[in-house]
Amino acid sequence: MKLRTYQSADADQICRWIQTEEEFYRWSADRYNTYPISGEDIDKNYASQLADGHFYPMTAIDDDGNAIGHFIIRYPDDRNRESVRFGFIIVNPSLRGKGCGKEMLRLGIRFAKENLDVKRIDLGVFAENEKARKCYTAVGFCEYNRRLCAMPIGTWECIDMELYV
Repeated sequence: MKLRTYQSADADQICRWIQTEEEFYRWSADRYNTYPISGEDIDKNYASQLADGHFYPMTAIDDDGNAIGHFIIRYPDDRNRESVRFGFIIVNPSLRGKGCGKEMLRLGIRFAKENLDVKRIDLGVFAENEKARKCYTAVGFCEYNRRLCAMPIGTWECIDMELYV
């Protein structure tokens, strides 16, 4: 597996990995409020954020160049260049449970450390998404906060996790 910069052609593939409305909100939280999502929606969202230079969408690819996972890295605070947040983390459903998510995150952690010179990475995961939470814990993330998030389909508990690198 390798990481490369997200390409517009990845968007439709990412959309196909999101198979239910619940999965959609687990992936996007409240960042998109329309289900189903289109590749154009992702491109528009990313284009507006890429302009400021604090946003890095990444795609994990296999040895044949096929997209197998995706996530973004962003600076949540423009004044703090030592901390980034991972988000929109998703792996092709046919590859879940096979270590691809862990490998993708490890590559992302290394990218952030080596290229962005950060000291801390955080992310959020909904409490009922136990498989994702176990994946994040396996690569070194630890819980530091819990909060309630009002979603279009209900209120969910979000666990914030962090990793110092």
